[in-house]
Amino acid sequence: MKRNASLLCAAALFSLIAACSSSSSDSDQSKPQQASGPPPMPAPLILSSRPKAEGGERLFVEKCGMCHGPSGMGTGLLARRVKEPLLEKRTDLTPDYVIQAARMGIGNMPAIPPGEVPDADMRKIADYLAKAKATGQ
Repeated sequence: MKRNASLLCAAALFSLIAACSSSSSDSDQSKPQQASGPPPMPAPLILSSRPKAEGGERLFVEKCGMCHGPSGMGTGLLARRVKEPLLEKRTDLTPDYVIQAARMGIGNMPAIPPGEVPDADMRKIADYLAKAKATGQ
């Protein structure tokens, strides 16, 4: 007898929980969902995200994107010093400045030696960033 009462009680409790769940989900559907927490991180800048990238753009994505792309650590620190932290969107860079900053290091950015990025590749990256500035890309 006690077993039947326990089963009956459990079934009633289960029905009550199910009814509450369906009524709350019905009311939730009529209300727009409010976002909780920060917005999602932007997609990282990687070669597969730009399959048509060539020349300086490809080198920038490959060599610089991990820090200077939308979710890279360099953008957060750079945002404290400049209005536009994404290098590809900056309008105040010259090729010579990019090369000097990369070779010497600047702020938290370490120096990038020619063994890591050869001079010819560094020039392509710098020219790409200056071209993006000139064409408004």
